[in-house]
Amino acid sequence: MNNRILVVDDSATVRQSVSMALDRAGYPNQQAVDGQDALEKLSTESFGMIITDINMPNLDGFGLIQRARKMDKTQYIPILVLTTESSDEVKSRGKAAGATGWIVKPFKANQLLKVVKMVLG
Repeated sequence: MNNRILVVDDSATVRQSVSMALDRAGYPNQQAVDGQDALEKLSTESFGMIITDINMPNLDGFGLIQRARKMDKTQYIPILVLTTESSDEVKSRGKAAGATGWIVKPFKANQLLKVVKMVLG
């Protein structure tokens, strides 16, 4: 099983925090600065999971999730949303787009890793 994770967030600080937590837990990962950058990486590389923010320039998380769900190689991989958005309306929109799970920022590394481990094993 592919346990490589694509971390998508327009905040360099958040990308680094998530990446460091994943590194420490032994999950290989790569970063993307927005949804468009993520789609480019998804078209040429293989990942077992995507962790994405919602509010990003160029292509937001909703657009990324919808497009990833239409790609053969990413149609069924888990997509976790990591965002400051916590309203039921936004969560419902994420679920409708195809999100697997939702984590609200600020997050604790152990909380994130618990969800990753539960999903990826």
